[in-house]
Amino acid sequence: MTDQYFSEQPGSASDPVSYRLEIGEVALDLTTDAGVFARGRLDKGTRVLLQNAPEPADGDLLDLGCGYGPIALWLAVQRPASTVWAVDVNDRALDLVRANAAAARLTNVRACRPDEVPADVRFAQMWSNPPIRSGKAVLHELLLRWLPRVDGPSYLVVSKNLGSDSLARWLGEQGHPTSRLSSHAGFRVLEVS
Repeated sequence: MTDQYFSEQPGSASDPVSYRLEIGEVALDLTTDAGVFARGRLDKGTRVLLQNAPEPADGDLLDLGCGYGPIALWLAVQRPASTVWAVDVNDRALDLVRANAAAARLTNVRACRPDEVPADVRFAQMWSNPPIRSGKAVLHELLLRWLPRVDGPSYLVVSKNLGSDSLARWLGEQGHPTSRLSSHAGFRVLEVS
């Protein structure tokens, strides 16, 4: 079985690699690892999201499928008075988020598994490069679980070639009106109401 970034316990040996995230005024030195999405780099989709979505809101913010934490940490720098919930099923990814937040002295990041988020927490916004390769059924279940807990808009980045337009239609059919905020480098930034 191949090692997937959406595995709870990656089977690959740990092999940490660092890189520098620079988006706008934010510069962070981050550590990534094998068995976690986009090892050693910022993937194109996440870059498109962070460069093209509007300013984050104040309040609790959700990074769903956080990986090693580039979105969550970027949000935490942008909104130091907000709590940023970095949610993932991958334990190695969550350990990386915690280590990266500590190294950057960001105390407003909460890295946790989905069931560890208190049921009464509501989010001002959700930001996500969702785990498309986990499969349509898993992705749909994930979005239907979290979108009802978001009081404001959600921002998703999805590759056009991996079904961004059909996902936008499906979200609308589920009662979550979705529009294309921008399109760059083959990725769509979707705004979900």
